[in-house]
Amino acid sequence: MAASASESVSESRSEKKAQKAKHKAADESELLTVPEGWKEPGFTREDNPRGLLEESSFATLFPKYREAYLKECWPLVQKALSDLFIKATLDLIEGSVTVATTKKTFDPYAILRARDLIKLLARSVPFEQAVRVLEDNMACDIIKIGTLVQNRERFVKRRQRLIGPKGSTLKALELLTNCYVMVQGNTVSALGPYSGLKEVRKVVLDTMKNIHPIYNIKTLMIKRELANDPDLRTQSWERFLPNFKHKRLAKRKKPKNKKVKKEYTPFPPPQPESKLDRELATGEFFLRESEKRRKKMNEIKVKQAEVLSRRQEERKKAFIPPKEKPARKVQKGPAEAKIDIEAIKDKVKKAKTKKLGAPPPVPPPPAVPVKGKKKKSKS
Repeated sequence: MAASASESVSESRSEKKAQKAKHKAADESELLTVPEGWKEPGFTREDNPRGLLEESSFATLFPKYREAYLKECWPLVQKALSDLFIKATLDLIEGSVTVATTKKTFDPYAILRARDLIKLLARSVPFEQAVRVLEDNMACDIIKIGTLVQNRERFVKRRQRLIGPKGSTLKALELLTNCYVMVQGNTVSALGPYSGLKEVRKVVLDTMKNIHPIYNIKTLMIKRELANDPDLRTQSWERFLPNFKHKRLAKRKKPKNKKVKKEYTPFPPPQPESKLDRELATGEFFLRESEKRRKKMNEIKVKQAEVLSRRQEERKKAFIPPKEKPARKVQKGPAEAKIDIEAIKDKVKKAKTKKLGAPPPVPPPPAVPVKGKKKKSKS
């Protein structure tokens, strides 16, 4: 009885622990998900009535070709920044734009938004899109792609692959991430929510690493469909997402001459013999100087005689007659195939009667046989 009671107590405890774990997991999932329609309240002057203690400023340079556009839209830029109590200055001599806080500025993050605004304007983003960075839940990301690929031609091809034919790939990326993307020169400027900017950066960097953007776009489309399903929102999506493997079509080229590694030995290689050692081994060391010179001269004469004989053989090769090919025997035709002389004579006679360029002669009409002779009438 005591054993059964202890088993029931342990089972009840394990059930309570499992229920607590389920409840805790449910609470964590609720904390991770943002409720629909929820919006963070804006930052007002009541949150910071005394303003800022120090003045902050940011400046950026812009290229020469953006000067005309910035002069046109500068009144609109000043009006948009004046709502946040930010002072903006355009210097056309130095080619720079400066933004700074004033005494009335109460939002400390407003100067960072103004800095992003002038950066986007310098990167050829139109004012209608760049001014959206001043809104809440909006941010920008400037991705530098110029140094990711060393070869210039390869870089231009991959950048064009990101844009797509007639900008179709870039448009699909904008629709899936809810971001505005601008490819200009060696940078990619993106503007939108934080979650979308993260996806845009991943797609751009993968494209520069020679991964086609269509793979990432397909993954984003599947994620978009899965996010609409409330049951799958808290589950892992790994089983639904495609797993694209990079195929290596070209095999690695093998070296023509392979180096064979020698077996490792702890002993050093033997010391090479010196000239003195060789002379001692052959007994030349004990000879006199005159005998050494005589021996050296004999070796030189032997070498000269070998070279001379080799040259003479090469000269004699030019006088050696080539081998003649055997004469071919003429095969006689069969005795039966005799020439018809009479037929040739007839052809020659016909050719003489024909004129050059004249139509073929018309044969005369056949003669009609006459039965009886008529007598001529006398006049």
